[in-house]
Amino acid sequence: MTVAGCGRPGADPSVPRVIVLGLDGMDHELTTRLMAEGRLPGLSRLEKMGGYGALGTSIPPLSPVAWSDFITGDDAGRHGIFDFIHRDPETMMPYLSTSRAEAPERFLRLGGWQFPLDEGTVELLRHGEAFWEKLERRGVPTTIIRIPANFPTSGTAEREIAGMGTPDILGGYGTFSYYTTDRLAFVGLDISGGHLFTVEEENGVIEAQLIGPDHPLKTTPEPLTADFTLYLDPSRPAVKLVVGDEERVLEEGDWSDWVTVPFDLIPTQTVPTQALFYLKQVRPHLQLYVSPLNLDPFAPAMPISTPDSYAADLAEATGRYYTQGMPEDTGVLSAGVLTPTEFLEQAHIAMRELRDQLPWVLSRFDRGLLFYYVGNGDLVSHMMWRSMDPDHPTYDAETDAPYAEVIPEVYEEMDALVTYTLDHMGDDTLLIVMSDHGFTSWRRTFHLNAWLHQNGYLAVRDESLPEVEALLNVDWSRTRAYGIGLNGLYVNLAGRERDGIVPSHEREALVAEIAEKLEAVIDPATGRPAVTRVYVRDETFVDGGHREIGPDAVIGYTKHTRGSDPSALGLVGPDVLTDNDKPWSGDHGMHTPDVPGILATSRPLRRSAANLRELHASVLAEFGLEPETPGLN
Repeated sequence: MTVAGCGRPGADPSVPRVIVLGLDGMDHELTTRLMAEGRLPGLSRLEKMGGYGALGTSIPPLSPVAWSDFITGDDAGRHGIFDFIHRDPETMMPYLSTSRAEAPERFLRLGGWQFPLDEGTVELLRHGEAFWEKLERRGVPTTIIRIPANFPTSGTAEREIAGMGTPDILGGYGTFSYYTTDRLAFVGLDISGGHLFTVEEENGVIEAQLIGPDHPLKTTPEPLTADFTLYLDPSRPAVKLVVGDEERVLEEGDWSDWVTVPFDLIPTQTVPTQALFYLKQVRPHLQLYVSPLNLDPFAPAMPISTPDSYAADLAEATGRYYTQGMPEDTGVLSAGVLTPTEFLEQAHIAMRELRDQLPWVLSRFDRGLLFYYVGNGDLVSHMMWRSMDPDHPTYDAETDAPYAEVIPEVYEEMDALVTYTLDHMGDDTLLIVMSDHGFTSWRRTFHLNAWLHQNGYLAVRDESLPEVEALLNVDWSRTRAYGIGLNGLYVNLAGRERDGIVPSHEREALVAEIAEKLEAVIDPATGRPAVTRVYVRDETFVDGGHREIGPDAVIGYTKHTRGSDPSALGLVGPDVLTDNDKPWSGDHGMHTPDVPGILATSRPLRRSAANLRELHASVLAEFGLEPETPGLN
């Protein structure tokens, strides 16, 4: 298939053709090694055609920050995305950094029912002008497929599909469900990413429910539910699944295709969703995994495409697909609900959808810019990196060595997309392949709030209960600094924080004092510093109108050390440095120079790029546009 000339009728032939493949988390060091081994022929072709090298990432090197740097050409001081998690200084509670949903403000209430008199909103919290907005303003058509930090879609590209940051129907990054007849199955399990249900079999039939969001028309919170039934085959390990009008027969080890799951609001209105079902086991105990409830692309309950019909057009052409922004279900592996092999099967489904959609997207691209995102490498690397690292504290040769080739094989799959694009893009097309950051092994964990507590900067109310819900045990009257987010350090500033005590004229000196001490911390297990550099906000980020959203300093942890998840949510905890014993064994939230991404092009760029913000300017330069704010872009 040749795609040149197959897109928009009458497109101006003088407009360049540029395709950007965004391969999330593709690490420069590993990519270079695999290229040398001849395993990535697509990228090797690009190296000979135009060039290949490292691409500098953001501060901190977290995906929503990195992609926002590339999208806007600015740093977090302008685009306002500093981490996965920010905090509201008025409530001191954490929130997701990239988008916010607001319920309707006015209701008509009748008994236990409430009927909205205005519409709720979903707001994109990323600021700044995206590169496609600048191009569209100059008449250049753009198609933006799943770029992160773009939910809801901007509405400014000709075509858009929302990416990382798009929630499931419950409003989070993905909550799975797991059903079993084994009453002891969940003993000792730490489940944070899913809902677990014990069900009963009666005469070969199991009745159960899927749990949806709270009913928006009820005054008292009450979750929506959708019934489903399993009919167990008496003679073989199989079931018939019935959900509404849908039926599927699954044998043990089978994954279903997408099953529509409607949640009834009132007799004439439903909330449409979709899910995948995996029959892990039938006997002696049923074990059934259900994916997070995804927005239905044919009738999404939230805005996920531009135009609104584009999500359905894609589904009509290539089949239903994950609308959830991060589809690879890392929570099931972290919880021990699925095995590594089963997790990889689920991740492969998500990757296959992206592979199957690329030809259709390319066939509709004529002139202008096409961005196409692949996130599979990032999330698989998070969960499987330990298999390549015998020095990881929980590496087990017997269980990990069989998976040592998993990540290289995912790189080969991503490279196959590069090869396909090269073969089908047309001779007059520039192909840019880039990643937002690299990867490495996460061996040691630094608990920032524990360090702040032990060093007298953070006080707790009850010393016997340091690990409670986010920030609820903090004594703000005696706390000068605290951590929120994976890399964020905040001053408890008077006049900014709800219970701030540090005068504004003391903030800089306090940050400098803490930074000096953090950079002097030696990890006793490694003999190396735990923190390579503390990036002071006012010295690092442009004062672009949104610097106050972010932390007073960003912690650049030493390679192989990362901030802890509990501390990211405001918990304190008893220990400062611990081994990372989680299945989530690879990461990139460290010192920025240690985790560069990649950049490869089919010809030399008109304007070279050493980092993500410069690449923003390079893309514009291919269309004759120069940065509007010299020195920032």
